Amino acid sequence: MGGVVILRVEKFKYLGSIIEERGDIKDDINHCISVGWQKWKNVSGVLCEKKIPVRLKGKVYRMKVRPTLLYGV
Repeated sequence: MGGVVILRVEKFKYLGSIIEERGDIKDDINHCISVGWQKWKNVSGVLCEKKIPVRLKGKVYRMKVRPTLLYGV
């Protein structure tokens, strides 16, 4: 690669996932869970509001919270 030295690391982030040299996924799962809780806190005002229809709450959850839990984005 043109004389560029690439350092060896134990883990790195690729496409939102944490890839580890040993193949361990614990850090990736913990990351997804913590980011999911942060997203939940951000939209909890909408999800816990009694005046907002349940269908709209479901759409907000499916669009904002679920992808974050699954992909850590």
